[in-house]
Amino acid sequence: MTALNGETACDWTVSGMDCGSCATKIKDAVARLPGVSGVEVGIMTERLRLTLDEAQTGRDKIEKTVRALGYQIAPRAASAKKEFVLPAADAAKEDVGAHVDHDHEGHDHGPGADAPAKRDDSGHGSPGHVHDDPADRGKRWYQTGKGKLVIFTALLLGAAWIIEYLAPEIGKWAFIAACLMGVAPVARRAFAALRIGQPFTIESLMTIAAIGALFINAAEEAALVVFLFAVGEVLEGVAAGKARDGIRALANLVPKTALLEVNGTTKEVSAASLFVGQMILVRPGDRIPADGEISEGTSGVDESPVTGESVPKTRGPGDSVFAGSINTEAALRVKVTKGPEDNTIARIIRLVEEAEEARAPTERFIDRFSRWYMPAIVAVAALVVLVPPLAFGQLWDVWVYRGLALLLIGCPCALVISVPASIASAMSTGAKRGLLMKGGAVIEAAAKVNRIAFDKTGTLTHGRPKVTDLITFGTTTEAELMAVAAGVETGSSHPLAIAILNKAKDAGIEALPSRDAKALMGKGVVATVGEASAWVASPRYAMENGGLDGLGLRQATVFEEEGKTAVAVFREKTPLGLIAMRDEPRNDAKDAVRQLTDMGVTSVILTGDNPRTAAAIAGGLGMEFQADMMPEDKLKAIKAMSEAGGVMMIGDGINDAPALKQASVGVAMGSGTDVALETADAAILRDRVTDIPATIRLSRAAMANIRQNVTIALGLKAVFLVTSVLGLTGLWIAILADTGATVLVTLNALRLLRFNPEREG
Repeated sequence: MTALNGETACDWTVSGMDCGSCATKIKDAVARLPGVSGVEVGIMTERLRLTLDEAQTGRDKIEKTVRALGYQIAPRAASAKKEFVLPAADAAKEDVGAHVDHDHEGHDHGPGADAPAKRDDSGHGSPGHVHDDPADRGKRWYQTGKGKLVIFTALLLGAAWIIEYLAPEIGKWAFIAACLMGVAPVARRAFAALRIGQPFTIESLMTIAAIGALFINAAEEAALVVFLFAVGEVLEGVAAGKARDGIRALANLVPKTALLEVNGTTKEVSAASLFVGQMILVRPGDRIPADGEISEGTSGVDESPVTGESVPKTRGPGDSVFAGSINTEAALRVKVTKGPEDNTIARIIRLVEEAEEARAPTERFIDRFSRWYMPAIVAVAALVVLVPPLAFGQLWDVWVYRGLALLLIGCPCALVISVPASIASAMSTGAKRGLLMKGGAVIEAAAKVNRIAFDKTGTLTHGRPKVTDLITFGTTTEAELMAVAAGVETGSSHPLAIAILNKAKDAGIEALPSRDAKALMGKGVVATVGEASAWVASPRYAMENGGLDGLGLRQATVFEEEGKTAVAVFREKTPLGLIAMRDEPRNDAKDAVRQLTDMGVTSVILTGDNPRTAAAIAGGLGMEFQADMMPEDKLKAIKAMSEAGGVMMIGDGINDAPALKQASVGVAMGSGTDVALETADAAILRDRVTDIPATIRLSRAAMANIRQNVTIALGLKAVFLVTSVLGLTGLWIAILADTGATVLVTLNALRLLRFNPEREG
């Protein structure tokens, strides 16, 4: 907790929240207290944050208020962070690292670089919920507190039916007892909510309806209503629990300990104590305890726990690895590059925290709708009870019964949970496949996308050029050409240099000894190889310095027209040959573009590369392109495309950040820069281009699910509203219109947990 201008920023863990209205109840109750501001409640992360003037209200008062609503609360200590949630983005900002890519002419990476809406009390999820206890985690539903209550009320109801069958004269009293025992915890919390100014809750309506039903001799229905309500609570808790379990599982991927190397020896330390720059040893079979870079060793790394990628990837010196990944083959020495609060897992969890503030427009509309819907239903129920008996001399029992039925129908539980349940399920499904979206607003926007703009390098292509062609001049052999070129490039980290060195290594060619390497800015490299100077340079520079003739220059132009980068290798006035390299498109890029086209989505490449390279890549993928683009040009292009509908921008570089922010949905590739990931609305951890159509497919499925849920919720309400007023249906049918609708909506949302966004059609 930190003090700011006499106020304190406070942070608690609140357990027991299982729907959007749970958060609303807590937020509204706490916000009423003097000296409280900036209240934020996260359901998925079980977090309450606020700014508090302790001279007006103490922390103990906050905790007492939350407990009165039926939830558990405890200060958010370091141990709690390790168990579930790491610091939020605004509490621990990441340092933005510069991502510098080098390429010869036209490389497209260059320099460049809302508060949650107030939610209304919707009358659900407040006191009376038998809220989730942390001790219940990992248990089956019937082992939890909610499950036990369902079993208890079911036994009470069953016993009452048996008693009525065996002894009809006392059957009524058995149902009365079952009703009173089942509704007691609900009534207790309804009263607690009433005392803090929240009269319109499902618990208060349940209590009134149950007690009212007893007074008009409908004890059997009252007991059944209490049981059905408990069933609905269990299913609602299951939905919230499943979504939370996915995030808890991510947090648990990072091992608790690490083997730290100190002065040539290793010692076991807490993984949470690691900091940037330390060296750790990861043995075969161990999980990697921190994001880092391999310093020594080559091994297969299973990234499936983090990205969903099923096939282990071979990683060696210089390669980055994720915390939570599994080292499968050989020992690795890894240099820590991210602290525990900033690793990939922490970032995913932080995305979930931020996602709860990015509420879908549909969800905000439903909140506004429920603001007047429930009081209106209560007023209609009162009129139904009073007008017929007073104005027309009708029987009080009949119309009180119908009014009570209307009260139960009036709760918007199913309607309020219809959107967040679907969003939570969709986010959980996406996270398991490395598709991360920052909340409902992003999912809704992604579902409406009709154009996608791709950055080229590192997005549609691997960002790792490979040698494709060798042309030798005179008596020079390919082996001699590669030996000289590798000698010049030895020690360089330039992507083209790495491509040449890898080609030589694969061919078993040993680089010639070299010294005094010197970069020629924008032109190439010169070094002393053997006893004479040698160059690896651009064709134009080679032509000007006697290292390439007219025929060689024409061949270099042909390579460029094929989308390749050509370099000339020469000694003093002696051309040795040409090496052509190409940054190949990802294997799934063409299939991804086809899938997008089939979905009615148009794709275009926005790149800083020269038009020849861009045309070659775009032509092979069947895409439109715009070349020679600076960051500001990409931004203008996104703005122009946005006029025709929703636009998604896919990028990985620091120069993509402005365009990512401008697009309806900005998506960062997982291997991209920190600034791209922080700026973007979504992230693709597996670096698969086919995950882009999968993201859109998942978003569209989520929005279809939401529409189904809203139809179910409002449709059942409308039908039973009419039938209850006409006397065609009674109390237990009314509770089915509420609890039953909630059950149906929740089950429908849970279907998204089994949805496979990678499947076409």
